[in-house]
Formats: sequence, structure tokens, C-alpha cells
Amino acid sequence: MPVTAEPTASTKREEILEAAEAMIRTRGYNAFSTRDVADAVGIKAASVHYYFPTKADIGSAVTERYTARFIDELGDSGRFEGKPKEAVARYVDAFRRALVHDRKLCLCAVLGAEVGGLPENVSGHTRIFFERNLNWLTAAIRGKGMSKEKALGMATLVLASLEGAMILSKSLNDDEVFERVAEGLSRAIPVAELD
Repeated sequence: MPVTAEPTASTKREEILEAAEAMIRTRGYNAFSTRDVADAVGIKAASVHYYFPTKADIGSAVTERYTARFIDELGDSGRFEGKPKEAVARYVDAFRRALVHDRKLCLCAVLGAEVGGLPENVSGHTRIFFERNLNWLTAAIRGKGMSKEKALGMATLVLASLEGAMILSKSLNDDEVFERVAEGLSRAIPVAELD
């Protein structure tokens, strides 16, 4: 008779985070409860509190994990030096996967819209997501002769455009909205900055 291993604490913790992330990305932070997460994972609410004493602790951990995975998936920004179009194409693909493959909004787009009503630690981690993304994009876009200010301006345009495109696409139930914005960004980004 095969022996079934008991789930480990780290596995159960990850299941809680996965369930909470899915709920936030589809319904928003204020539309889920610890009990909802417990039901989705198949455990008691008290067990969720063992890993995360408060809902804010869940939200903070979800956001921190999402940010780390998102930036890790993008890879080293230095590999795009002098190739801003390639950097932006890579970045657009990350958002496209979230919208088209996952059928969900970016976690931090949802949290950013709710930031005024979030617990401090969740809103803090949401800001960190945007800061780290702007830093990655600025470094990836910036080429020889391009000022940091210009690269940051382009990075801000890209990030704001994609977050808005996701929300608009989801609201209209039309992925082509996102694709039109992505195409517009591709045209707006120079092939390379001249010396």
C-alpha cells in the first residue's frame, strides 16, 4: 500500500499564499477573508492564523513573494544594455502572461487601486513592487548617452501604460486593448539611444 506523505508546513504555507494571491488578483484585497482562504485550501481558519496571524500578514507575504517572483522572472536588467526595445518587449511579455495566460490582473495593479484602504505593511510592499519595477525598467532601458531621468520617464510610461492596459482589457473583456497599448509602446521606445 503506498504511503502518502503529510503536507509539510512550507507546502501548506505556499497553498495559503497561492489561494490568497488568486483571490486578490480576481476580487481585490478587501473582498476576501481568512476564512475564504482556509476554505480554498481545505483547512480551518485557525490553521491559516498559525502561519499568518492577520489578514494583513497574508497580504504582505503575498505581495512580497509576487514582487520577488516577478523581478526574478524578468532576469538581469543589465543584459539589455543599449537594447531598450528588447527590454520593453520582455517586460510586456511578463504582463501579457498575467493577463492572457493567467486571466488575472497584476496583483499590484489591484492593490495599487486599493492602496488608500490597505494596511500599512501591504501598501508598503505594493509600493516596493512599483519601485523595483521602475528600477529594473530604468536600468534595462538606459543606454549610452541616455540620462537616468529620460530612462526613468520611459520606464514610468511603460509601467503605467501596461498596468492601465491590463485594467482596461479586463474591464472590456478584450485582450486586443492590451495588444494595442503594447504595440504603441513598441513604437514609442527608440531602437537604441545614440551616443
